[in-house]
Amino acid sequence: MEKRKVILVLAFAAIAGSVLFAQERATAGPIPNSVWVGADGKFETEPDTALVQLNIAPQESKLQDAMQRATQLAEQVRQLLRSNGIEPQQAEISRFATQPVYDYNNGKQKLIGYRVEANISIKLKDFSKIGPISEGLGNLEVTNTSISYMLENMDAAKIKAVEDALRRAHDEANAVAQSSGRTLGELSYASIDTYEAQPVRPMMMKAQVAGAAAAPPPPTAEFSAEKATVTAHVNALYNLK
Repeated sequence: MEKRKVILVLAFAAIAGSVLFAQERATAGPIPNSVWVGADGKFETEPDTALVQLNIAPQESKLQDAMQRATQLAEQVRQLLRSNGIEPQQAEISRFATQPVYDYNNGKQKLIGYRVEANISIKLKDFSKIGPISEGLGNLEVTNTSISYMLENMDAAKIKAVEDALRRAHDEANAVAQSSGRTLGELSYASIDTYEAQPVRPMMMKAQVAGAAAAPPPPTAEFSAEKATVTAHVNALYNLK
């Protein structure tokens, strides 16, 4: 889980003062004519982006041959994207590397070839393309292929989770005020933690080989994408009238 902390100070002029206040609040005990509450909030919604990631890693005895094979595989990926109405420029390479491959049998190091690796990713807004692309990748010599779902604007989702947490905190504080014959006053301090669930990236299945029985739908077909969820926790101090 990713954790980010935001300090909201409404009744203090400086952040330094708010930090001192939080420290004093933890050690000084109850504050007269106030109520301190903690509450959790959540925002859940359908993802709006699919992240497809794959790895090209051909290995040959000669570096030139490995480079040529990598070029061929990359072109196959580009053709797959084009056939699904996606410009190859939308895909991104996060890593490209060449490295020697050694055999360490009998305690000796022997050069046996070279590997060329490229990590490619692409974000899709049209989820109807996920099935054809996943099926097409299953027919290519690519590895570490995965699909995960995400929200493009996660900051907006975090704000909604914080709003929900603050609303719950206010309701709890108001219940305390009413049950004690008091009136809830203004919010004087709040500390907020937000948590973003990291997407799960399941490995995809390879397509059936040619000549086999009719292939079933690709692994992603007919299933719904997991919802994106952000949670928040707030500690809030309200004045009592």
